[in-house]
Amino acid sequence: MQCVNMLEAKTTLSKLIESIESGKEDEILIARHGRPVARLLHLPSFVTGKRIGVASGKFKVPDSIDDDNETIGKMFEGLHS
Repeated sequence: MQCVNMLEAKTTLSKLIESIESGKEDEILIARHGRPVARLLHLPSFVTGKRIGVASGKFKVPDSIDDDNETIGKMFEGLHS
């Protein structure tokens, strides 16, 4: 288990996280004034929800998004054509 001071943790955070992710370190303690105050450790994997892009290819994007502005404006005003 590695112990680093606050300044070192701030300047090398990405390297510390890489050490945790790669399994090189199981746990890293972060100390302030020589006293451990925080612990950096790997989180277990968990399933995330659907990501942006799940509808890719399911919709046709019009050549001009402005062609229907008048119709949409009327819909907002409560006037349906």
